[in-house]
Amino acid sequence: MTQLEMARRGELSPEMAQVARQENVSPELVMQGVAEGTIVIPANPVHKGLAACGIGRGLKTKVNANIGTSSDYGSLTTELEKLKVAIGAGADAVMDLSTGGDIPAMRRAIIAASPVAIGTVPVYQAAISAIRSQGAIVRMTVDELFAAIEEQAQDGVDFITVHCGTTQAAVNRLTEQKRTADVVSRGGAFLIAWMLHNQRENPLYEHYDRLLEIARRYDVTLSLGDGLRPGCLADATDRAQIEELLTIGELVTRARKAGVQAMVEGPGHVPLNQIEANVHLQKSVCQGAPFYVLGPLVTDVAAGYDHITGAIGGALAAWAGADFLCYVTPAEHLGLPDAYDVREGVIASRIAAHAGDIAKGIKDAAGWDLKVSLARKKLDWAEQARLSLDPQLAERVHRKHASAGEACSMCGEYCAMELMEKTLGSRLPKC
Repeated sequence: MTQLEMARRGELSPEMAQVARQENVSPELVMQGVAEGTIVIPANPVHKGLAACGIGRGLKTKVNANIGTSSDYGSLTTELEKLKVAIGAGADAVMDLSTGGDIPAMRRAIIAASPVAIGTVPVYQAAISAIRSQGAIVRMTVDELFAAIEEQAQDGVDFITVHCGTTQAAVNRLTEQKRTADVVSRGGAFLIAWMLHNQRENPLYEHYDRLLEIARRYDVTLSLGDGLRPGCLADATDRAQIEELLTIGELVTRARKAGVQAMVEGPGHVPLNQIEANVHLQKSVCQGAPFYVLGPLVTDVAAGYDHITGAIGGALAAWAGADFLCYVTPAEHLGLPDAYDVREGVIASRIAAHAGDIAKGIKDAAGWDLKVSLARKKLDWAEQARLSLDPQLAERVHRKHASAGEACSMCGEYCAMELMEKTLGSRLPKC
């Protein structure tokens, strides 16, 4: 029985109870959200040692880190190190996007080593297998695609990105309107190439009930991917993107009827002034399903700094109602991220997620900042570091630039807070 089915029956699962404790909210709030589909808990029972995490309305904004090999780089050692770094930096979930080496072995090792939810894109494995065995992605069979999906579910994958909304109708919109960057989703590109070559509908859409049956059997959460997401600002919020979103909204309804948890993936590259509208449109069309956004990136000119670009967009998206931020690393658009890039990406997205949580009034979010502020006023550097999002960095920077006195070396003996404490003392209002 899936989390969704249990919630509808009024049964509080251990995972729902765990999420309630983590979020400091009532179990009833979590159970109701899961029952309505506005909260998902990606938790495949096969994934042992998983610390369940809730994603959706009324909960803290979560952060995902992408790892995985490419055809050019990466090994089991490098990806397990990235997994460790991502979790250590505070990632709530990790996606294995491997396209090089032994993909099944990589995935199984990552699941075995991970206490956080693991996501994948099964079409990668199916497509790469078709290239290796038959020389081309377009020779992949429908059965091979669904065999990869079931194998990954059997391995314990908690959520899968499936580009079910990338239909022939959406591709026609794309070709008619023209785009600057065309298609930037790897999974979307694989499927579109297959569809056009074989002159057939997207198998994930055509055989959606088959997908739902697998997902329900293993309680795998569907992350309904946006194969036509905009890959540059010039393509944001265009007809192809919205055509796909409308179909995804219908697929969310079908998933819920089948007892399958579903969230929705979103753009991509979006200018600041369109982010709020994109979030509100998704929430309306998809009946409040949790929204999982890549960034979004708010400018195309910051290669090497796109973790910052993504954090700017992520903060605004989270404030507007996005529930899950896929991190962006400094290596975005340039190469496969290493462990350093992974850490930088997770921290940047966690900052964005927390800023969004403060703005949308998530329980206890602003209270964390207040505790830090009180420690700063007291010049309590140890406590300030302990409460910081990255305690090790805070402590290291303060120690590196230490002052001779109690204040930091920015102001030294002219510290405003130290001066006010000495001159005004008890006349200042106490917090």
